[in-house]
Parts: sequence; C-alpha cells; structure tokens
Amino acid sequence: MDKKIITPAMDIIIQAGDARLLIFDALTAMADNDYEKTAEKLQEAQKKMTEAHKIQTDMIQGEAKGEAIGYSLLFTHAQDTLMTIYSELNIAKKLYKVFEPLEKRITRLEKRDL
Repeated sequence: MDKKIITPAMDIIIQAGDARLLIFDALTAMADNDYEKTAEKLQEAQKKMTEAHKIQTDMIQGEAKGEAIGYSLLFTHAQDTLMTIYSELNIAKKLYKVFEPLEKRITRLEKRDL
C-alpha cells in the first residue's frame, strides 16, 4: 500500500479518535452539570474533526484532479470513522443545546424556592 494513502488515512483516524475522546469528556462533564467544560470539550472536538475532514477533502480533491490513489480499505475505514464520529459530535452538540438551558432554568426555579 502506498504511503500517500496510509499517512492521510491514519491521520484521519487519529484526529477523529482524539475527537471521540473529547466528546466522551464533554458528555461526562454534561452529566456532571459542568456546561462550561462541556462547551470547551465540544469546541476542541470540533477542531479535531475539522482537521480530519480537511485531510479527507484534500485526498478527494487530489483524486478529482487526476491523482490516482486507488482503493484502500484503510482509507475507507478512516472515512467511516470520520462520519461516525461526526454523528456522535452532532448528537452531543444537540444534547448540550437541550440540557444547558434546562439546567439554567431549573437552577433559577430552585433559587426562587429558597
């Protein structure tokens, strides 16, 4: 297998994998009602995903320009990993948008009862 496929594929997998860990940290922080940390971790995960997506886009654009890369199971796996973790990131962001305002609202209501 050609290094021009292996290196970008592994870079995508590594960046996306790092993003998955950050998403897990964000969800853990959300479960602990630490929404500042949640937002921070989601932002870091988005940066990792953007980098992984850029690598994939560069490969696709290269092939569109006529640079033959051939089929690679590893690159296919990298793309699958990227898209799966993008879904996880999108779900985590939605959960944040639901739970963070809800937590603020509950906190305000609890303060009224005191």
